[in-house]
Amino acid sequence: MMSPINTPTIADLRRAVERLPRIRLAHLPTPLESVPRFSRALGGPDIYIKRDDCTGLAFGGNKARHNEFLFGDALDQGADLLVWGAGVQSNNCRQTVASCAKLGLDCHLVLSRASHAAEIQGNLLLDYLMGASCEIVDEPIGPDLNDRIARTAERFREQGRNVYNWDHERVRARAAVSYVLCMAEIAEQVIELGIDPAAIYVCSAGSTGAGLALGKTALGLSFNLLNVLPIHWPWDEQEDMADLANQAAGLLGLSARLESADIHVEYSFVGPGYGVATQECTDAIALLARTEGILLDPSYTGKAMAGMITHVRGKRYDPDQSVVFVHTGGTPALFAYRDELVDMIDATPIPRSTR
Repeated sequence: MMSPINTPTIADLRRAVERLPRIRLAHLPTPLESVPRFSRALGGPDIYIKRDDCTGLAFGGNKARHNEFLFGDALDQGADLLVWGAGVQSNNCRQTVASCAKLGLDCHLVLSRASHAAEIQGNLLLDYLMGASCEIVDEPIGPDLNDRIARTAERFREQGRNVYNWDHERVRARAAVSYVLCMAEIAEQVIELGIDPAAIYVCSAGSTGAGLALGKTALGLSFNLLNVLPIHWPWDEQEDMADLANQAAGLLGLSARLESADIHVEYSFVGPGYGVATQECTDAIALLARTEGILLDPSYTGKAMAGMITHVRGKRYDPDQSVVFVHTGGTPALFAYRDELVDMIDATPIPRSTR
């Protein structure tokens, strides 16, 4: 049995990670980019964006990191078919289909239309383009859809396929491992840039935030990590993410353990529901696009950025501090929100004083 690692260095973390099955899929490390015009528009502090929208693999996003470990596990088990699922505009599913295409595996998606119309647009268009078979269902995202995915996977197994499917218990801790590595990248990059962030913001209610939290704790980093939730799950998100972090620590042989109080979440920006664009979200999308040419999405990163903007404008941070925003991707969904964005985005140009 591997001895637990008590006080790991970044090199120790990387060695621990390399013990797990992994397939290289993402363009790493992603840049940590200063956005000075956006920072000036907010009146400080200095904002930096971790560009995980630049991971490659079908428009990029955080799932490219996740999939390195999930597909490593799938291939280790001899899988020839992935059965996956989420909403019809799922970024997760889009990058899962892309991973299957790259690795020569078949992919069947079970997609919920409960939160968005099943128009062949945005991520759903890309799913079809990359060769997925898609089953559109009425079950909402969460336990009901998970059960439907499990039944579908079993149906394919009865047909003789070796299936690796979305499994709430198996896949999420392995996905979290990938964001332990992301936190190691951030730790190196802030040293290189000579900054000491007051906070890191990310849109997460699961593996991504859990992995970042474990990396932060294991490396003894002092800044606040704030998870802006995109969805209200039917369970305690803080307790769940702490449990995920601890499962990932077990996979890596780390001694670090988290409690629910170690997971900081912001509930206030979900809006009417998952996948429903809000005015503050679309305002955030427009401001970053018009000051930096960086695009967010209406379901995830736009809502997280709305949270960060609200905190900055509320003077939570001093102008001479710095804040990091982890951009987890999702931009193809913009096109599926065309009507909402046209109705909600103010066409008035950014004032010259912020240029």
